[in-house]
Amino acid sequence: MSPGTSNEGQIELFSDRLEWLGSAGLEAALRAGLRGVEKETLRVDAHGRLAQTPHPPGCGSPLTHPQITTDYSEALLELVTPPLAGTWQTLQQLCDIHAFVYRHIGEESLWPMSMPCELAGDASIPIADYGASNRGMFRTIYRRGLGHRYGRAMQAIAGVHFNYSPPVDFWPIYQQAQRDAAPQHVFRSQAMMSLVRNYYRHAWLVIYLFGASPALSRSFLPDGNELLQPLDSKTWFAPFATSLRMSDLGYQNRSQARIRIGANSLEEYIRGLTEAVTSLEPKYEQIGVLVDGDYRQLNANRLQIENEYYSTIRPKPPASSERTTIGLREHGVEYVEVRTLDLSPADPVGLNQAQMRFLEVLLLYCLLCDSPPISAAEQREITARDLVTARDGRRPGVELPFDGGVQTVMTLAAGMSTPLLELAGLLDENDRGPYESSVRAALAACKEPESTPSARVLAALQDAGVSFLEYGRDVAAANRRYFLEMPLAPEQRAQQERRAATSLREAAELEAADNEPFADYLARFMKRV
Repeated sequence: MSPGTSNEGQIELFSDRLEWLGSAGLEAALRAGLRGVEKETLRVDAHGRLAQTPHPPGCGSPLTHPQITTDYSEALLELVTPPLAGTWQTLQQLCDIHAFVYRHIGEESLWPMSMPCELAGDASIPIADYGASNRGMFRTIYRRGLGHRYGRAMQAIAGVHFNYSPPVDFWPIYQQAQRDAAPQHVFRSQAMMSLVRNYYRHAWLVIYLFGASPALSRSFLPDGNELLQPLDSKTWFAPFATSLRMSDLGYQNRSQARIRIGANSLEEYIRGLTEAVTSLEPKYEQIGVLVDGDYRQLNANRLQIENEYYSTIRPKPPASSERTTIGLREHGVEYVEVRTLDLSPADPVGLNQAQMRFLEVLLLYCLLCDSPPISAAEQREITARDLVTARDGRRPGVELPFDGGVQTVMTLAAGMSTPLLELAGLLDENDRGPYESSVRAALAACKEPESTPSARVLAALQDAGVSFLEYGRDVAAANRRYFLEMPLAPEQRAQQERRAATSLREAAELEAADNEPFADYLARFMKRV
C-alpha cells in the first residue's frame, strides 16, 4: 500500500475477490498451488568450526545435482525440493534429502543457525568449486567476485527460500473474473508482480514472525557494532532483534543500498535488472576482472549477474531459463521466491509446516489485494520498516514507519487479521484447520513478542548460560542423531544414489565436451540479457 492509500479501500477490494473465490467454489483449486524449498546450511566439524573438506563425493556434483548443491562456499550446502502440491510432501522430501546427506558427511554436522558458525577470517571460508567446465568455472568466479565485493563472511550467512506458484488452473478462471483480455502469460505476470509489490509492503511481518537470529559469534564480527552487546566472551546479541541476517549486519548492507530495481511492472523490473548487470561500477573496476591470468569476478558491473541482487522476494521465470532477464522477458513470471526466512533451530530441517502455511496465506493475500505502484518515498519507507523490524522488532512499543507516519506491530497486524483469517478459512478443508491455526499463532505472536523464534533463541542462550557457538553445536549434534536414526527407505536411498552418480557423470561429460575458451564462453553469456 502506498502512502496515502487507505487500508479500508484495499481490504474492500480483497473482500470482493475473496467472496468471488468462495462463490465460484475455487477453494480446492487454491489448495493445489506448488511449493518448494531451498535450504542453505553450513557443514561444520564436531567442534562447530566451518568444515574445510570438499563437497562430499557421495552427494554427487554440486554443478549438476538438482537437489544437493552448494551456495557460496564449498561448505555451504543448498538442499532443494522440486515444486510439490503440499506442505507435508515438501517437508518429507526435505527430510529425506537431509537423511541422505548425513549418511555421506562423515563426522560433520549441518549448522542449524542462519548466522555462521565459528570462522577464522575470510581465508577460512572456501569458495565453492564446480570443476573445470566453463559452466563450473563461471559459477566459481561469480562467487569469487561476491567475496571481493562483500566479504566472504557475509556470504556464509544461511537462510531458507520458499518458492510458491498459484495453481495453473486458477489463472484462466481468475482472468475471466477480472475481465482481462490480455494473453494469459501476460495477465499472470501482471498479477504476480502485484503480489511482489505487496510482499515488499508486508515482508516486515515475516521478519518479525520468523526471524531467529538475534545473536551471533564474535568471530563473524570481531569489532562489534553499535547495535550489539556482549552476551559472553564469544557472543554478540541485540536485545530486541528479530533477524540480524536481514539487518544491515547481513543482507541489508550498504554495498547494494544504491541499487533500486522497481517492480511496478514486469517491464520495469527487467529494465532495472538489465541496467544493473550491464552498467560499470567504478569501485568494482578497482578490483579488476582478469588480473595476472586469474579472474577475480565475472565483470565490473553493478551486479555480475541477476542473482547478485538481494531482495526479500524475487519474481522468477521457469527454472530452465538460463538468464533471469531473458526468461522473464520470454516466458513471464512463473513463481516467486521468498527470501526472508531465517533457519529455524527449533526444526531439524530449518522450517515447519505452520510457517509454510502462513506464508502461503500471506502470498495469496498479496496476490488478491489491490497493489498500487510503489513510489520512491514508499520504497524508502519499506526499507526502513524492514530494518527497524530486523534490528529492534521486539522492543516494547516499537514504532514502524508506515503510510507517512508510524504504527506499532500490533496495530499493523490487527489491520490484516480479518482478511488473513478469512483466506485461511478457504484453504482449510475443515473449520479451525491448520491454515487458520497458523494465522492465529502468528497474530498472537504480534501481541506476545516473547513467543517469537528470535526471543526463544535468546532465552535459550541466556537460560542455559551457553554461547551462540555452544548452542548451535548442541542443536547440530541433536539434529545429526535425529537424521541418522531416521529410516531412509531402500528405494529412496537407491534413487538418491543414482541421482548422485548421474550428476557426477554429467559434470564429467561437461568438462570433456568443453572446447570453447572460457573468455569466449563468458563474453557470449554476457551478451545475452
